[in-house]
Amino acid sequence: MAEKEFSEKECRKLSSEQLSNEFKTLVTSHDLHSLNHLQHTILGRLQDSNAVLSHFNDFSEHCYAEISGDIARNTRVLKSMKSDLDYIFQKLRSMKSKILATYPDAFPEDSVDRRPDLEMPK
Repeated sequence: MAEKEFSEKECRKLSSEQLSNEFKTLVTSHDLHSLNHLQHTILGRLQDSNAVLSHFNDFSEHCYAEISGDIARNTRVLKSMKSDLDYIFQKLRSMKSKILATYPDAFPEDSVDRRPDLEMPK
């Protein structure tokens, strides 16, 4: 049995050596050196790109931290202005409808706003 195991091991070794020799003939050492050089070049470019992106992310984070308070404040102001304008236009529509009910000829026919109110919930 030891001879059989030895011969199987020897057979595997010989076949793997033969296979590796066949692979060696497929690619020349110059091609391997060229591939290695290209891989190192690509690695360097990727590392440079990564450094630039990391710097940009840090810069963006810093800028956002500086202006986030202004953005939040301006958002609150805009929401307040929208609420005020909604209230004003609601009052104007109400006043106009009362005037039209009292004085039907007060406004020319083409000045009546017939657009649906998209802002008010139904």
